[in-house]
Amino acid sequence: MRLGVLDVGSNTVHLLVVDAHRGAAPLPAYSHKTELRLAEHLEKDGKIAKEGADRLVSFVKEAAELAEDKGCESVLAFATSALREAPNGEKVLERVRSETGVPLDVLSGQDEARLTFLAVRRWFGWSSGRLAVFDIGGGSLEIAAGSDEEPTVAVSVPLGAGRLTRESLTADPPDKDEVKALRKRIRVEMAAVAGDVLRAGKPQRAVATSKTFRSLARICGAAPSDEGPYVPRSLDRDDLLEWLPKLIKMTAAERAELPGVSPGRSSQLVAGALVADAAMDLFDLASLEVCPWALREGVILSRMDQLQPR
Repeated sequence: MRLGVLDVGSNTVHLLVVDAHRGAAPLPAYSHKTELRLAEHLEKDGKIAKEGADRLVSFVKEAAELAEDKGCESVLAFATSALREAPNGEKVLERVRSETGVPLDVLSGQDEARLTFLAVRRWFGWSSGRLAVFDIGGGSLEIAAGSDEEPTVAVSVPLGAGRLTRESLTADPPDKDEVKALRKRIRVEMAAVAGDVLRAGKPQRAVATSKTFRSLARICGAAPSDEGPYVPRSLDRDDLLEWLPKLIKMTAAERAELPGVSPGRSSQLVAGALVADAAMDLFDLASLEVCPWALREGVILSRMDQLQPR
């Protein structure tokens, strides 16, 4: 069957059209996305501003039309932390549904971690043994670990690269005192959940997903995306530690000139790098393998698993 998957994230809104059936890898057929930056269209009380809601409705309407044009049997539409945390999130969701006909399912942070873990497990397979999976989003960091397809532990902490940048880094390049304070905040909040994750046992394979990790890996020497998803990619902590002070000294415009870094995300890269460094340090990981599958693929695979075999 051909499915549309509409992912409303804190940074990007992405329609992915895939050909999929039970027991097979989803095959991408079409992709359309925009950096909507929903989390930046917030009022002082945290509500999504009218401009942000207008832009979201416009994109969802466009995505629904594109999905129909591409022959999608159905559209799986979901939203993450930006809508999950907004005080007027329910009203925005109702407006999207009434004006576009598309119901958005708001995932909990735990569900994000669980579904991303499923995608990583299917990508690497059972031979990977005990997995630990890290995903840096715009609003939150998801961590999951375990030996099965359902993780033993799945947690979400408010350490997304976009959130931390908005809340903690006001200068360009970042002020050194702000960087120091942010580094401490990240490590305190991550350490609070580290014990629960570590109780699942030391991972035999540690994996990273998300644009932030892919960008950091590319900067540190990983293969470019145009070489395809099957090229092994990883992020080594030694390389990250070498690059981190350089990234801090750069302006957002200078970071946007680096390989694998888009202008829309360059301002968030320092915060993302601090989160990645903390994760690798606190969980004693010398390297993280980069997985091309993440939350969207997890949503698709979960849906396929629910279908009765023909």
